[in-house]
Parts: sequence; C-alpha cells; structure tokens
Amino acid sequence: MNLFSELTRERLHKFKRIRRAYYSFLILAAAFGVSLFSELVANDKPLFMTYQGHVYFPIFKFHPGTEFGGPYGTQPDYRKLREDTAFIASGGKMVFPIIPYGPLRANLDMAGNPPHAPSRQHWLGTDNTARDVLARLIYGFRISMLFGLCLAISDGILGILIGGIQGYLGGWVDIGVQRLIEIWSALPFLYVVILLGSIYGSNFSMLLFVMAIFEWIGLSYYMRGEFFRLKNLNYVKAARAVGLRPARIFFQEILPNALTPVITILPFTVIGGISALTSLDFLGFGLPPPAPSWGELLTQGLQNLQAPWIAISTVMALFITLLLATFVGEGVREAFDPKSFSRLE
Repeated sequence: MNLFSELTRERLHKFKRIRRAYYSFLILAAAFGVSLFSELVANDKPLFMTYQGHVYFPIFKFHPGTEFGGPYGTQPDYRKLREDTAFIASGGKMVFPIIPYGPLRANLDMAGNPPHAPSRQHWLGTDNTARDVLARLIYGFRISMLFGLCLAISDGILGILIGGIQGYLGGWVDIGVQRLIEIWSALPFLYVVILLGSIYGSNFSMLLFVMAIFEWIGLSYYMRGEFFRLKNLNYVKAARAVGLRPARIFFQEILPNALTPVITILPFTVIGGISALTSLDFLGFGLPPPAPSWGELLTQGLQNLQAPWIAISTVMALFITLLLATFVGEGVREAFDPKSFSRLE
C-alpha cells in the first residue's frame, strides 16, 4: 500500500532540500524527544540503586524511607541518603541522572543566599528559591512544546471542520457562521483567561482550552476559501454526479486537496502557542507555581537583575526554540507552496 502520493513525496523531498528548515526540524524534534524523558535527564531521584542486595528504581516507583532504614514512611531525600553512613555500610549505591536535581527541589544546603551563580554543581545557576535553572528550563521546554503541539492539533481540527463546512455548504450557513465568528473574535482573550482562571483555576488544560477556542479562527478563513474554490472543480462535480455522499466528498475528495494551508500554518501555530504560554506565565495568568515555566523564569530574571544568568539562559532557550520553529515553518510553507505544483492529489 502506498501511503504517500507522488505529489506528497515531491513536497517532502523539496522540504529536505531546504537544509536550514530540515536540520532545524531534526534538532527541534530531537530536543523534544529528549524532553519527553526529562525525568531521566534531570531528577533528584536516582535512576536505580542497590541496598542490602536488592535493586530499586526510585525514578519509577515510590519507596518509603522506612524501607532504607529511615524513621518515616515518606519519600526519602536520596541525596542525603547517599551520604548516610549506615546506607554506605550496607553496600548501598545510587546512580543519578546527568543533572541530579529536579525542577522543584530547592538546594538550600548551598552556602550563601539564592540565586546562586553557575557552577559545576549547577551549570546554569539557581533561581531565587535555589532550584536548578537548567532542570527547570528542560521541563519548561517540554511543557511549552506540548502546549504548542496540542494547540496546533486542536486548532487544525476546529479550523478544518468549521471553515470547511462554511465553504462547502455556503449560502446562509456560511453567512451565519461568519457573523458568529466575527462576534466571537471580538471578545478580549486576556479577560476570558482571567475570568476562567479565577473560576476554575489556571492549569494546562484550562489555558489550552481558552487558547484553542480563539486560535482556530484564522485557519478557518483559509479552509473556507479552499473549499469554496475546490467544490466547483470538475472532479467534485463528477463525484456528485455519480452519487457520492456529501460526507465522502467533503473528507475524501475535497479535504486532501485543501490541507496545504493547514500544513503551512500549523508550525506557526506552535510558535504562537509557546509565545502565548510564556507571556501568560510572565504576566502571572499562566501555570500556577511551582510548575517549571519559562515565563516564570523570565519574571525571576526581571526581579533579580543581580543574577543575569536566569534571564539570559531563559531568553536564549526561548529564542533558539522559536528560531528553529520559524525555520521549520518557512521551509514547510515553501515546500508545500501550491504554485510549485499544478495538479491536484
């Protein structure tokens, strides 16, 4: 079975020939793949440990402190436990991730007051509560990318369905929905975020929902225009003449040829999602603390100008991520430019 048409293969080959976009995609995809396993990269729990002849995996399973000779049934402080003389005498050993600090752990044992400058212990220093900046950047990257990707998917679905229905049906349906969209788009986005946040609390799902119900509008305009154009072509008229159902014509005949705007816009939707989440966190209307957030780190950098490593590292991480995503979006837009191809799928 041929999963890709000849036209799609040509577009993918053209994207690969755009080196800047292709390598940016590889770098961004690799970084996101690593971030999905952030617990294996930055964590204050050991990857695995041995104690009295038994092997434990604290990173995957909770173990009470009493299991390792402690007095309490809560989770032990593994970094202190590693230095405990009784633990060492029993032959206990631990292997930590390359960054032995989690995004929420405050390393208050360090000398001086936080934030601490970069060192061999904390490569990018600590924030104002002695949490490792690099660990929070890694976890924040995962949250930002997931938010942007989920937003792109939800916007794609809503934009395709609503814009496609407008363009396919036309008439009073198109006019009525268009008037509703104009009214909806006039609502102040930030006020809606503040209102729903005060009622339901700010969290990932709520922010994604609010962003999704606003961001699909731009894509729907493109899909509406594409369906208006494609529904009058001869192959669609032939499909109607042979008695194909409207749903099949919509999804199998018109939609595959109308996806070019979706594919070219989605990378920029991801960029918009990352920027919006960072901005909301910076303004205090985003993810609640102590969630690792780039916007929260930017706020800390602004409040702690004597610790420039916080703001510099966060700005650089945000700049590189958005730059790579922009290169990918430009490459996709150039590779899927309909002017380069004269036939339909």
